[in-house]
Parts: sequence; structure tokens; C-alpha cells
Amino acid sequence: MSPRLTPSSYAVLGLLHLKPWTGYELTRQAQRSLRYAWPKSERLLYSEPKKLVELGYATVHQEDSGNRTRNVYTITGEGRQALTEWTTTRTEPPRFEVEALLRLLFADHGSREDALRALDEFEDDIGAHHQAIVELMGSYLDGGHPFPQRTHLSVLFATFQIDMFKTIERWIEFARVEIDEWPTTKDLGMTPRTEALTRLLAQDHSPLNP
Repeated sequence: MSPRLTPSSYAVLGLLHLKPWTGYELTRQAQRSLRYAWPKSERLLYSEPKKLVELGYATVHQEDSGNRTRNVYTITGEGRQALTEWTTTRTEPPRFEVEALLRLLFADHGSREDALRALDEFEDDIGAHHQAIVELMGSYLDGGHPFPQRTHLSVLFATFQIDMFKTIERWIEFARVEIDEWPTTKDLGMTPRTEALTRLLAQDHSPLNP
């Protein structure tokens, strides 16, 4: 595996393996299919194909589109080989970035209301993602998968997403109830309730499933 390629590079190679795309189409497809596992900025998704062309893993040609021209990227044989080799390598450790959790960790710099508002916003965002996946699965039943030969992969991926969203939603409700019992966010320390929760976690038990 080339050290110059990142997981984002391989994600773009995987999309190019499906069909040629313009930079705009790649971004739209990544937002549709990759954002729940590998969210990246549009700028990165536009720059990755250019890097793949420089490395010989993709080619680019221009085609007319109305009064404009657009770049269309196509995977090469070397790109297909690199993609296959990538599937045999060690995966990178997972990273989970949620600002609402970061806000909670430093909630003693704000009020209970601030912490609860962050949970509300987290719930709204997760709920929107959750509903989007549910609707996407419904579209698959109506033949809406753009690459039907890959439906088994997309659905297995979606089972993880749905289960994760349900768990997060349950945790948000749990956290909301806990914070409602706090007189303040500051200096509570090891309360009897916190000790009970700590004992559960130390025994690898979840307070959501005691």
C-alpha cells in the first residue's frame, strides 16, 4: 500500500471503481454513502481525485456540460490494484468526534441549561441522520439503490448505523434524566449516584441495560 494514500484516497478510489465521476458527483455520492463512516469536507473530496491522477491511480478528461466543461475521473488498472491491496491491510483505529460530548465533559464551565441544550442539539442531529437511513432503506425496497449489485454491503453497513443511532438516542435520554437531578454542573464529585454508576461501569455493565 502506498504511504502517500490515506483512507480518504481509498474511499475515492472505491467510488471510482463503481463508475467515472465528476468532482461534484463524487462529493454528492460521498455525502450520500460515506458521511456516516468517513465524513470529510467537500474541499478534500475535490482534491483527492487530483492526487490520484498524479499517482497514476486515476485519469481525468474534460467533457462539455452546457456552456461549461467538467473534469471526469476514471480509475486505472493501478488504482484497482491499490484498492485491492488496501483491503488486506490493518485498519486505522476508529475516531468518534461529537462536540456535544466534549461540551458535556467541560459542562462545569457552564450551566445545566447549557448542557441540556447541547443534548437537545445532539438529539436533533442524530434524529435527522437516523431518519435519513430509514428512508434510504425504504428506497432500496423500491429498487432505489444506484448500484443494486452492492445492496448487501449497503444494508449490512446500515444495520450498524441504525443500531448506533438507537443507542445514542437512548443514551441522550438517560443523560438528560441524570443532569436533571444535578443541582449544578460544578464540583459534585463522587455523589452516591455517581458511585453507583461507576460500580456498574467498572463491572462492564451499562446503566442503560443494568
